Amino acid sequence: MRTRHLTFGLYADEQGVAWVRRLVEGAVASRSARITGSELTATDAYDFLVRQWAVEHPSQNSGARQLVKLRVHLKCSLRTRRAIRKAVITSLCPEGTTPHSCRVPWMAAA
Repeated sequence: MRTRHLTFGLYADEQGVAWVRRLVEGAVASRSARITGSELTATDAYDFLVRQWAVEHPSQNSGARQLVKLRVHLKCSLRTRRAIRKAVITSLCPEGTTPHSCRVPWMAAA
């Protein structure tokens, strides 16, 4: 198995980042993969997520939210990596029949 990566840009506070990590861990646990490491770095590459938050939550203070890049290292096949990525994306902002906003504004890198 090769090491593969999942990368997400997030605009989140500590609780939001922890929630996303749990989503990733849950998606990995249900497949034949394992996390070999992760990185969390500050970035301004996802500054549009700040604007997204302001539009979707006009009456809420952004609090301790900050822009971060979460990169997870996985030992798995390419097929498994794709399945994990899809599961995490579906969990981050589940689509429904009514308009909604995501709990944590995010962007998944390819």
